[in-house]
Amino acid sequence: MKEKLGFLFENWKTVPNLLSAIRIVLIPVFAVLFYKDHIVASVIVLGLSALSDLFDGKIARRFNQVSNLGKILDPIADKLTVAVIALMLFLRFKQASDVHVHAFAWVFLLFIAKDVFMLCGGAFMLAHNMRPNAAEIYGKAATVAFYVVMLLIFAFGPEVGAFKKLWVIPSAMMEVLVVIAVIMTFAALASYMPSIYDQFARHYHWGKYKNMTDEEIAAVPERKSKAAIRKENKAKKNGKS
Repeated sequence: MKEKLGFLFENWKTVPNLLSAIRIVLIPVFAVLFYKDHIVASVIVLGLSALSDLFDGKIARRFNQVSNLGKILDPIADKLTVAVIALMLFLRFKQASDVHVHAFAWVFLLFIAKDVFMLCGGAFMLAHNMRPNAAEIYGKAATVAFYVVMLLIFAFGPEVGAFKKLWVIPSAMMEVLVVIAVIMTFAALASYMPSIYDQFARHYHWGKYKNMTDEEIAAVPERKSKAAIRKENKAKKNGKS
């Protein structure tokens, strides 16, 4: 197992990895503050988490600090953050006095289900010498949308808004925003499926790899998402200019 995971610790001491680790540390801090009704403080912590998520990728690309560990740690931090936020809102809205808000609480379980699936799948892939996909544009866009919607809810949402004395988001508007975030989340999940299937097909010799040796499979370029291909083409173009 140590040999299989050794690639994760190549050039792992980077600023982006530190930011991802801080984001993970902030998760229980946020949960405790929210549970104890320190809503303003929890909003501040959530904002700091969102900023660290925004800057870790930019720093990694700008200063050439992209690492194998970062490709795993960043999405883990994202998924744990999303799951805990969704869980806290589910528990709070289940106790809501507003009937519509109470009935809508279950939608937050969809975020948790998706991230539990991704975390378990990623762990399984690592255990079987496969590499989970790094976060791509669709996944990052879904995470940004989630953060924006959740910050709005924590700031102005019914039942939980830290600044609801100033303004309260109508329940219908909140529900629409959350549903949009859910759709983006599952669209991002779908975008990873082709390349994940390709890794499993390679590993277990499925489909077109059925009668190929490991050496022959290794010679076949890995399937990449359209977003990853566009990203590589853009990097090559910038390198030439």
